[in-house]
Amino acid sequence: MTTTIQGKRVAFLATDGVEEVEYTEPRKAVESAGGTAELVSIKDGEIQAVNHMDKAGTYRVEKSVKDADVSDYDALVLPGGVANPDFLRADNDAVRFVRDFMASGKPVAAICHGPWTLVEAGAVSGRTMTSWPSLRTDLANAGATWVDEEVFVDDRLITSRKPDDLPAFCGELLSSIAKAS
Repeated sequence: MTTTIQGKRVAFLATDGVEEVEYTEPRKAVESAGGTAELVSIKDGEIQAVNHMDKAGTYRVEKSVKDADVSDYDALVLPGGVANPDFLRADNDAVRFVRDFMASGKPVAAICHGPWTLVEAGAVSGRTMTSWPSLRTDLANAGATWVDEEVFVDDRLITSRKPDDLPAFCGELLSSIAKAS
């Protein structure tokens, strides 16, 4: 049976340097399941995605994070890429948005380097999660327990390691949104 999330709105928080497939595949999954995806960013206009470190496509920003409100969304996705979360964690509005989302109890899904923004938001202490392996120490230093699994769900926090994990990541994302209804 296919998971449907008809009428649900999902924020994708990203900026320049987002790993393209970690943005596009979860967005396709949300839209295919009947949800609405919205690209929220720290900048206006377009963001530049990457395929590893090489430039990939550009994507139109649909809302500035400074104008975004958690109450407008049913879930949040934090795609990775090395530069993307590094830029996000240095932006006060992005960190506030992530912190508020975590406090809301709504589903939050982060893949690869995406958890860096969760660290900056002070939202990982006491959590069990996974990520790109180089974030292991950062997560542990912030109070999380790191595991090497393709996807790990801790309450409504969904984390994955890398693009190869996207099928499991997208499945858990949709399931979590559907259960939160």
